[in-house]
Amino acid sequence: MKAAAAAALLVAGATAHAGRPCEEKPPTVGQIEQGLALAQATARQLDASGAQVVLLARAGQDLSKYGLQWSHLGFVYKDATAGAWRVVHKLNHCGTDHAALYRQGLGEFFLDNPKRYEAAYVVLSPELQQALLPVLADNGRVARFNERRYSMVAYPFATTYQQSNQWVLETLAGAAAPGVGSRRDAQAWVRAQGYRPTDLHLSTLTRLGGRLTQANIAFDDHPSARRFTSHIDTVTVDSLFAWLPRVQLSDTPHIVRK
Repeated sequence: MKAAAAAALLVAGATAHAGRPCEEKPPTVGQIEQGLALAQATARQLDASGAQVVLLARAGQDLSKYGLQWSHLGFVYKDATAGAWRVVHKLNHCGTDHAALYRQGLGEFFLDNPKRYEAAYVVLSPELQQALLPVLADNGRVARFNERRYSMVAYPFATTYQQSNQWVLETLAGAAAPGVGSRRDAQAWVRAQGYRPTDLHLSTLTRLGGRLTQANIAFDDHPSARRFTSHIDTVTVDSLFAWLPRVQLSDTPHIVRK
């Protein structure tokens, strides 16, 4: 979809997708109906949960060959003034090497032509919800850990690039640990808390093809010893959904179907 329909936090009027090239063709009536139905089902479950802040995932791409269910993650919070759920997430600009943060409604979040019309969310711990709520409502504070330079496979413990799920993780760390003041601090904290990124096994040919043909893929931030043996570590929704309940920062994932 055209993300210009959303209210951009850092840029206005730009098109963006979650790590994918932009598609100029508009969504079909069927896609709109399915996306809105999923948004309504999600809103009903979130209302029933009693939560104020959750992490919400969608299946924007088919990552089943890597053993992954979900591709993209965002914060969802209850806007007390409007009485509606808002999504804050990071989007890559049409396959380029940069990205920005956006605030959208649930309907817009699911109109990005996902591979599956399903969603998943985790309810964050009450303390973490209270810490995040004022951050998510403030454009300046929510961008504190944002890095414009984007790589779809950014290394979780480097600051050269940042991908969408990594921004969520670092922002969450900043709210969970008051002493975290930088991306380096956030990365050190999640590592100390036992966070383990997903290990993608990508051959040399795959890495070379991705780097040469796609501006939003880079591998030079990864440790050479890992990269040269085809191990690419990156932040995924699935790895976060496994880690958060383990360290008691959330409950277990809930699935939403339209």
